[in-house]
Amino acid sequence: MKVNPGPRSLSLDVFRGMTVCFMIIVNNPGDWGNIYAPLEHASWHGLTPTDLVFPSFLFAVGNAMSFSLKKYSELGNAALIRKILVRTLLIFAIGVLLFWFPFYNFDKDPATFRPFSHVRIFGVLQRIALCYCFASLMVHFLFTRWVIITSAILLVGYWAVLLLFADASGPLSMTGNAGARLDTFLLGNDHLYHGEGVPFDPEGILSTLPAIVNVIIGYYAGRLVQLKGKGYDTLTMLLLSGCLAIFAALCWNMVLPINKKLWTSSFVLVTSGTDLIILAFLIFCLELKNWNNGNWTYFFLVFGRNTLFIYVLSDLLVQLLYAGPAIGWKANQWIGRYISHGKPGSLLYAVLYMLLCWSIGWILDKRKIYIKI
Repeated sequence: MKVNPGPRSLSLDVFRGMTVCFMIIVNNPGDWGNIYAPLEHASWHGLTPTDLVFPSFLFAVGNAMSFSLKKYSELGNAALIRKILVRTLLIFAIGVLLFWFPFYNFDKDPATFRPFSHVRIFGVLQRIALCYCFASLMVHFLFTRWVIITSAILLVGYWAVLLLFADASGPLSMTGNAGARLDTFLLGNDHLYHGEGVPFDPEGILSTLPAIVNVIIGYYAGRLVQLKGKGYDTLTMLLLSGCLAIFAALCWNMVLPINKKLWTSSFVLVTSGTDLIILAFLIFCLELKNWNNGNWTYFFLVFGRNTLFIYVLSDLLVQLLYAGPAIGWKANQWIGRYISHGKPGSLLYAVLYMLLCWSIGWILDKRKIYIKI
């Protein structure tokens, strides 16, 4: 599909590209048992560089919305709502299908069909879809003042729900928090993530509500860059907003710990504040100082111009890679034996895999093909 990407912002595109690049690396180590500490998620409370990746992706979704919604608004409310809902359903469905893929258990002889009754329902793409949907509707139909009020209600309300509807194990326990209880009640254990050793989904239903605010903040950051330009006034506003958000998060952390897996309200503020500061830094380097000699940014622009497609592709390719040996393809066994050895090898594998995804994005960019999901 060839489309015109429209007017772009170099800083915003580079931010999106950096986010996808790092997301592919942290999601695809050669050996999950050999990962450098900064490339792991915090075990529960706390924050690592890896914990910044997904909220930064949502922030980038908001950035992209600041360009696309302005164009789609001209089509009228009915067409806009239809476009938002179709895109939401498409991204959500792709996320579910990726969990179901390759549909058969090839590690069994003979291969058996994987019933949908044991497929995880919610995940990264599903959260992106829902956050995009609600954030789009909010910024289009509500005045800015009401968007801010609604965002505050989502953050404070989520905190209140965690406190009021936990079981005896506590509001911030993995299985006893309100979000886990809601997911279990509505979806059942078989449709939840089991990577923590217990049925618990870090991208569950309830914790999606505060994540909407990450998209909202990304949207208004993008609008600010478009309306105010890429000067020192914009830089100051982004830096000040980022610092205030981080300060508020650290204060809130004393009563509501920063926790990625629960997506606590303090986590929303600290990650959004960090994203605002990173964006300000990119604007300073690329727009004000023009430190782009040799066009080093092109590497990240390849990711930034086909963001969602490359992310979906990276997930699909790794599914094929892991399914491969059971049907006769020994590629990942060879990689595990000769490349992915120890922490350096595990990181090397992740970087090589990221470069493979980049090369596909590079081919698309050279042909001016921009695939919008």
